[in-house]
Amino acid sequence: MNETNDPMNEAPAAAAAGEAAADASAVQDVAALRAALEAARGEIAQLKDERLRALAEVENTRRRAARDRQDASQYAISAFARDLLAVADNLERALASVTAETRQADPQLDALMGGIEATERALKTTFERHGITPIAAQGAPFDPHRHEAMFEVPDSSVAHGTVVQVLEAGYTIHDRTLRPARVGVARGGPKAGSGGGGEPAEGGEEADDKLAFGAGRGYGQSGHEHGAGSRIDERS
Repeated sequence: MNETNDPMNEAPAAAAAGEAAADASAVQDVAALRAALEAARGEIAQLKDERLRALAEVENTRRRAARDRQDASQYAISAFARDLLAVADNLERALASVTAETRQADPQLDALMGGIEATERALKTTFERHGITPIAAQGAPFDPHRHEAMFEVPDSSVAHGTVVQVLEAGYTIHDRTLRPARVGVARGGPKAGSGGGGEPAEGGEEADDKLAFGAGRGYGQSGHEHGAGSRIDERS
């Protein structure tokens, strides 16, 4: 009898071949599942990243909208307020033009001036209610963001760059400059921060010649020109 054709010998071989094929198929299935799992993980990571970016963009949009609303509520009246500053200036000039002696000699004029004073007080109260406040300038160091230098005043008794004269009051609205104060600035004194016994401003007259003044210009101790910074856009 030929042993190679014996069914008893063929059965184990067929079973082994079947097991090998099953193992190979299982390995392929596992590899496919692992690939699918890695792809799913990558997609999940991408979706998480996109979600975080979308949330960040939403938050940024919300903050911009809140800032725009705040700016609109605080600065929407800027152009109107700037126009009203001329009214405040005229009221102040009117009150300064009449002396106390003249008012005492003329009761009717005194009553008129009392009405102007009441109007000025009401206007200032309205300004304060809307965040409009005068800029402190007299005796303060020159600030190019708050002051506009118009001329120099030789004065060695104060620090170089100190505001010694205010020609026109300046105002801020909340934290922004509505109108810079127009001022005269001291020259020839000690440098700011050096104390009363400090050296005079470096360069003397020659250094002063480098300083820029005039309408629309600022003043800098280093000789640089500065515009009145942080001013509100005229379109406000």
